[in-house]
Amino acid sequence: MTSPVPREEAAPLPGCPTWPEEFATRYRKAGYWRGETFGQMLRERARNHGERTALVAGAQRWTYRELDARADQLAAGFHALGIKPRDRVVVQLPNIGAFFEVIFALFRLGALPVFALPAHRGAEINYFCSFTEAVAYIIPDKHSGFDYRTLAEQVRGAVPTLRHVIVAGEAGPFTSLSGLYASPAELPGPSASDVAFFQLSGGSTGVPKLIPRTHDDYIYSLRGSVEICQLDGSSVYLCALPAAHNFPLSSPGVLGTFYAGGTAVLALNPSPDEAFPLIARERVTITALVPPLAMIWLESAKARRHDLSSLRVLQVGGAKFSAEAARRVRPTLGCTLQQVFGMAEGLVNYTRLDDPEELIVTTQGRPISPDDEIRVVDEEGNEVAPGETGQLLTRGPYTIRGYYMAEAHNARAFTPDGFYHTGDLVRVTLEGYLVVEGRAKDQINRGGDKVAAEEVENHLLAHPSVHDAAVVAIPDPFLGERTCAFVIPRETPPTAAALNAFLRERGLAAYKIPDRVEFIAAFPKTGVGKVSKKALRETLTRSPSKNAASTPSR
Repeated sequence: MTSPVPREEAAPLPGCPTWPEEFATRYRKAGYWRGETFGQMLRERARNHGERTALVAGAQRWTYRELDARADQLAAGFHALGIKPRDRVVVQLPNIGAFFEVIFALFRLGALPVFALPAHRGAEINYFCSFTEAVAYIIPDKHSGFDYRTLAEQVRGAVPTLRHVIVAGEAGPFTSLSGLYASPAELPGPSASDVAFFQLSGGSTGVPKLIPRTHDDYIYSLRGSVEICQLDGSSVYLCALPAAHNFPLSSPGVLGTFYAGGTAVLALNPSPDEAFPLIARERVTITALVPPLAMIWLESAKARRHDLSSLRVLQVGGAKFSAEAARRVRPTLGCTLQQVFGMAEGLVNYTRLDDPEELIVTTQGRPISPDDEIRVVDEEGNEVAPGETGQLLTRGPYTIRGYYMAEAHNARAFTPDGFYHTGDLVRVTLEGYLVVEGRAKDQINRGGDKVAAEEVENHLLAHPSVHDAAVVAIPDPFLGERTCAFVIPRETPPTAAALNAFLRERGLAAYKIPDRVEFIAAFPKTGVGKVSKKALRETLTRSPSKNAASTPSR
């Protein structure tokens, strides 16, 4: 058996801001940070619940003992490839069993997964691999009709540090994951204060920032989530959203389910056609959706043929869930709604399962921790009166103190005393619950997928027929928001279809392709000469332009 031997605390990973010692000491004394690593967590569950089912993925059913052993064997195989502690490994796997054995193997080794989403394409993956100086890239062979090996060929040629492409499935010219299982060996393990992995921000400026999460801080968020969501060894969690998202990973998600000693069930897609039979067969007790999917489930449940009576909790988060839709959950699905509002940078809020129904349907919950500090401020940074809407700032025992290698951005995103500007507009109720009113940052929340306007604008500006571009959110009853690109063309204007084809060719993820394109002669300006995106959005409430073109829903 691989024995991850925790090292003495090493110097922080270069480029990763961390908590000042006075805060770290406070969080340890309060019992939030307990010095436990993910490798130790899984080992402990295997010791105490060895024959209990940990993970169900298609035809695969792994006990805690089996998952622990497979993580050991893969850790030894990764080590034999030369993957070392603190090496970055971009992991782009869908909801398959390999996702979790891979990340636990990397945790054991002290290597750092960089969680990419299945929807990411060349533009994002090239950036993640080059920016982190990744030594390995782990992919499926195919998923949802896309061959990731073709993408990997291009990335490997562009990123000099990338030594290994590892494939779950038919490997082609790359390394097969199935061939890496080796006899466990004693390996150097990380300490609990070390960075465990990198998640991706849903930021408003260009490509995503990298979020460093430590074993200590993330495991505390799991423990708090498990307590609030009342998980135990009998809980069965359905992971319907992409597992690399923070929400289905940790709120309480699959990792929280493991922490509780329960069973996690993976769905390759969240459609009722796949999810409802899994709920019935595996007696799922809790799952999580974004609002557009929740709406689909509510409609499909009216004609359901499957027994959903085991479902006790439906979590909805990732974007604001309308009160009207929220009121339909209990009568339609027969379970408790739990609203979840959080961010990969840290802070997570939950409505509680025993809250009054009105609080559940009209708010987005309150924080996990007594030490989650909340400020709601105006544009000048002054705290607003109780109940008024303002920008949300937060710091706490599981909210990061800065993005990886982003000193200039960190100076804007964090206050000098460590509060994170979330970019959300909220108000706080008398009960201390948050109500999300919108976004202050230039970001579109497309059904839970965050689209940075600046990133899409930069790609549009690379088109030879585009003079300028501005991307804004437009309201949508299904997704919450869709994207509209306003484009000032050059002498020969392109078509909307040509622009979107150009974006796809540049490797932009499908959910970032504008849903609508408007051609315009000039942008409206603010009093200080900036593009007025508010005025652009207002033009969309008038009669549709003859210059508008819509992209079919993806």
